[in-house]
Amino acid sequence: MAQPSDFRAQAVRCRAEAEAATLHNVRERCLRAEAAWLEMAQRHERVASARAARELRPGIAGGDPLQEPA
Repeated sequence: MAQPSDFRAQAVRCRAEAEAATLHNVRERCLRAEAAWLEMAQRHERVASARAARELRPGIAGGDPLQEPA
């Protein structure tokens, strides 16, 4: 699972488990897990966007973070 779509699919499963849960603590655990999966998807997307933007900057060919811009 390394794609945001996978993380979001897991979040959907957690939401379904929460809705089916009869115990309050199980429901809360599932909702926390859902929130965590959604956060992982968002974080993955932010990192991918930042990486793409960094690689497009002039002077950072190959995405070397230690190379100074020209």
